[in-house]
Amino acid sequence: MDLLQLRNTILSIFFLCCSSVAFSHTPTQLIQDNFSELTDFTIGYYIDRTEQMSFEQIEKQAFQESPNSISLGDSAKTTWAKIELKNTTSNATTVYLHHPYAYHNRGVDLYEVVDGKLTRKRLLDMDDKSTQEWMYRGSAVFDIQLGPNQEKTLFVKSWSFSHQWFSLNLYGENESKRALLGQFTDIALLVGMLLALIVYNFLLFLSSRLKEHLYYSCYLISGGFWIALSYGLLADLFNIYGSMAFKWHLSLVSMPIFLLLFMMDIFETKKKHRIEHWALASILILLMVNFLYGLFDIVNALKIASPLASAMMLVSFSVSISMFIKKHVIARFFLIGHILFLIFSTRALLFYNGKVEFNYLNSHGVGLGIVLEALVLSLIIAYRIRAIKSLKETQTELRLQASTDPLTLLFNRRYFSIAANQELKESQGSLCIAIIDIDHFKQVNDVYGHTAGDKVIIKTADIFRAQAKKQDILARYGGEEFIILMPNTTLDDALTQIENIRTTIENEKMNIGLKHSLSIRISAGISEISPRKIDLDDAINQADKALYNAKNNGRNQTQVYKTNQ
Repeated sequence: MDLLQLRNTILSIFFLCCSSVAFSHTPTQLIQDNFSELTDFTIGYYIDRTEQMSFEQIEKQAFQESPNSISLGDSAKTTWAKIELKNTTSNATTVYLHHPYAYHNRGVDLYEVVDGKLTRKRLLDMDDKSTQEWMYRGSAVFDIQLGPNQEKTLFVKSWSFSHQWFSLNLYGENESKRALLGQFTDIALLVGMLLALIVYNFLLFLSSRLKEHLYYSCYLISGGFWIALSYGLLADLFNIYGSMAFKWHLSLVSMPIFLLLFMMDIFETKKKHRIEHWALASILILLMVNFLYGLFDIVNALKIASPLASAMMLVSFSVSISMFIKKHVIARFFLIGHILFLIFSTRALLFYNGKVEFNYLNSHGVGLGIVLEALVLSLIIAYRIRAIKSLKETQTELRLQASTDPLTLLFNRRYFSIAANQELKESQGSLCIAIIDIDHFKQVNDVYGHTAGDKVIIKTADIFRAQAKKQDILARYGGEEFIILMPNTTLDDALTQIENIRTTIENEKMNIGLKHSLSIRISAGISEISPRKIDLDDAINQADKALYNAKNNGRNQTQVYKTNQ
């Protein structure tokens, strides 16, 4: 034997010994009486980077120790786990091996070895329904039969589409059922929160037709669907897994598209912020192209999606900072939402690449980030609703101020003309108009002052308002002059109504302050408006002539316009 052959023989023996040591160092899990569960224990794992190795070859490899929950990144698509079991009782028992994240895999295979011999194997292909008898609500569940005092080695092959992460747990029968029943309650809660926001904002869009509600709803739909898909809720409810589920991960690409559209609409970048609009529009085009590409090649589209998502976050974050510097009131919401999403997504990214420990926050980081950002962005919607409501109230107040006399809160002369002409166009019955004037009002101002005069005008207006019918249009026409249009009213009815007002005012003692009270009288003129020749100005002139007659005849009376006047 030459030196080269000797060296190779020594190296072979060395690697065989190392393999044997590593192989034998996987701790044995003891199954004792009344076994309930094992959810934190040590396993061995081996990454088959060729993705072609047979089980016989795998048996001979050195397995590295690790926790039973592990993430290994995207270079470990085919990974084998090894679990040593020993039944320490004198009775046969059954334990259940759970792979709770099997729904995101291409397949899960289980090999059972006793005394160095393969005794049972089960091959689970997520795209082959005939092999899915061990799938239950998104989890792979295998029953493991252990004879009295029997030792058994389990080899679990987990082969994924992209990133490799899994958790292997052991349960007794009752604990197995409980674990399956409560597995996706948290995800259902997260999706339920997003669903409530989706319905609310879609209803807002239908009522307001504002695109911001539509974009936000679509963003929530994409995010909620991806969460339900990625964290197993759709597998739990509808048995969606394997290649079919993998293709639907394209929803993760559509989510930032709608978020960018939402930002562009909320910030009005196209009209007011051209540089920011160009930045958002550029990354939006790239995302849309990648989405269309994903319809034909989902694998490569998702690979491109990762750097695009990073670029999108950078651009949107920069735009939010720019808007914040420009003192845009809602920019802080975007910054808070982006920061939360960035923190949780970074943890998830490190988890998927095997850089941080396997825990709930890390494994569910993207979903939690989406929900938290969505909730923060909902504050923008709430703020916008309040802003729009405040604007409408302000506009209503301005319209009211423009149409209302500030002293009496009756309509002013300008609005009366608009409202009366509209009523004349629409009315089918008889109409009457009356002009009313406070008798000797100048004396009230001269003797008691303008403050007392204002009180008289206010009190008179209150009586008019109380006595007028609901359909009447009442306004302050001048200083102490009032006008009232009475739709669907005959001349006799109008005379009766105005006389009631006159006598009420005549009998009213008006308190003007300093223990003074006045008795006020009014004069009124009424004109009937002909439905065949409707002209508001003519009707007002006729009522004014009748008022002139009432004043000439001694005041404190109502006169009706007659054609011979």
